[in-house]
Amino acid sequence: MKVGSFLKLVEIQTKVASVIPFLIGSTYAVYHFNGFNVKNFFLMFFSLIAFDMATTAINNYLDYKKANKTYGYGYESHNAIVRDKLKESDVLITIFGLLLIASLSGIVLFLNTSIIVLLLGMVSFLVGILYTFGPVPISRMPLGEIFSGFFMGFVIIFLSIYIHVYNSDLAGILLEQSSLLININIKELILIFLVALPAVVGIANIMLANNICDIEDDIENKRYTLPIYIGKDKALKLFRALYYIAYVDIAILALLKITPVFALLILLTLIPVNKNIKAFMSKQTKKDTFVTAVQNFVFMNIPMALFLGIGILIR
Repeated sequence: MKVGSFLKLVEIQTKVASVIPFLIGSTYAVYHFNGFNVKNFFLMFFSLIAFDMATTAINNYLDYKKANKTYGYGYESHNAIVRDKLKESDVLITIFGLLLIASLSGIVLFLNTSIIVLLLGMVSFLVGILYTFGPVPISRMPLGEIFSGFFMGFVIIFLSIYIHVYNSDLAGILLEQSSLLININIKELILIFLVALPAVVGIANIMLANNICDIEDDIENKRYTLPIYIGKDKALKLFRALYYIAYVDIAILALLKITPVFALLILLTLIPVNKNIKAFMSKQTKKDTFVTAVQNFVFMNIPMALFLGIGILIR
């Protein structure tokens, strides 16, 4: 398989949706907890990227196998298997190879940290597989936005913090005789969720925008996503409202000094984000306006990682 075909198969441009939350969590671990573990950082990075690429490849493979509509933008040019005439055997080898890398890196990471990493990693792997595989994949249900936002936004950020401070009081599990003791610092967990909220919203809206663009094709391919259940108008209103919720959260984080005060400058990105919202509200197509959802995610979340990094240097 050629490099270009591989990158198209795994949709490498979409990996920002996992890398950016990973960077936010890593910088927050240093800024808030003053902790950083180089080995764990790279182990999680390799596991995360490999698994993200594997799930995308699985999604493209299953779309190729199950598609009722075998023409149009979403099939002929968007799916690398069709466009580059890839062999099914090569695609399957690639998928299993990526899953192997992700699993081995994850196991070593667990051995370096605690059972919480193993448990959350296993649940994340299961959700990632069920997202595109099984009798009723999550991506074909009105739950895709919730699962993608929560796991790729909050869980990635939580884990990318936890791997650096696993021996702190953030969270722990202890088996004592016949009792299982779970210790969670609720205050810190809430703060992490608030820090993660812009990523949660941004990723959920990428999925929502994708499903809005695909309403007609999804009906034909029997994928009953959220926009099909609530209608396009309500889906568009939800798309817009989620961004404004994220910006309120960003302001609260900075004003309460959970993030550096100068992170208020992120509010300036509301200008290009608003422009993109209007563009998407007026026209919803994969070819022309879907990219605005990806841009909005980057506009909101790259500065968060950047300002946390600057806060570390200043402090």
